[in-house]
Amino acid sequence: MAGQCRTGYARVAALPNLVSVSDPLVWLPFDPALLGDPPGGLRYEVVDPTAHVPGSVEDVRFYVTPYAVGPGVADVLPRMSRLEVVQTLSAGVDNVRGRVPDGVTLCNGRGIHDTSTAELTLTLILASLRGIPQFVRAQDRGSWEFAWRPALADKRVLLVGYGAIGAAIEARLRPFEAEVVPVARRARDGVHAIDELPDLLPDADVVVLVLPLTDATRGLVDATFLGRMKHGALLVNVARGAVVVTDDLVAALHAGRITAAVDVTEEEPLPARHPLWDAPGLLVSPHVGGASSAMWPRAHRLVRDQLHRYAGREPLANVMSGDY
Repeated sequence: MAGQCRTGYARVAALPNLVSVSDPLVWLPFDPALLGDPPGGLRYEVVDPTAHVPGSVEDVRFYVTPYAVGPGVADVLPRMSRLEVVQTLSAGVDNVRGRVPDGVTLCNGRGIHDTSTAELTLTLILASLRGIPQFVRAQDRGSWEFAWRPALADKRVLLVGYGAIGAAIEARLRPFEAEVVPVARRARDGVHAIDELPDLLPDADVVVLVLPLTDATRGLVDATFLGRMKHGALLVNVARGAVVVTDDLVAALHAGRITAAVDVTEEEPLPARHPLWDAPGLLVSPHVGGASSAMWPRAHRLVRDQLHRYAGREPLANVMSGDY
């Protein structure tokens, strides 16, 4: 990935600032020069601890995790005896939650993936509704196969999860003349509570999952949830694979009740011969919601701003509560 260290060895950053061994140590997964204006008074090392853990591990105060959703980025945490802050580059923190030591502040990557994930969500919805995968397969066969397909216009889209990414998705849905119904953990002005889902699902043409993976959301989309969806509705998952019960989704697809588009699966990479590969009415993308040119500039800005706050002893942004 652009901007990341792939050598597996720690590299001390070449910055113009004169630093002291007593200055707080920051581990970054990319060259600090990419931050543009990194604060002084900090030491920087470029480290991917999933490949190699250097001896400086006990001195780390501020750990910016590599961009990965697997649990490997958290394996190093017990060795960081002076750690104060963990900053992830993902919006979800399910891969580190529960492993961050008491007293250490956990911050997520809110704002990094809004644009990229919202774009992919629209892509998956439009491609699924308008039958783009079928057209591509027909093109491979050299076959002109005209078809009428549903439009996004005039559809009711249930947006399950209404944080920063959810709001970005809504902003892109509105110009398509779709009705957007936002759902969050708790009701607020214009937003439904998640416990209202049983009443909302039967009227939704498209259901988009963009909520975090927690104990409360794991397996949320089960046979009961899918059974309440409108016949022919589209399910789109850009959240986490474990939010959906895979066997129940496969059964609903084979029954022809719904169609689906998923960017995430319970097991990643999805193994060959997995039932999802052959499920009818399913579009699969390989967890690329954040993997676009839009990600790294936003990641660099967020980390830079967080480090300036940290160096200036100001409150950090994106601090995660116990619920997430």
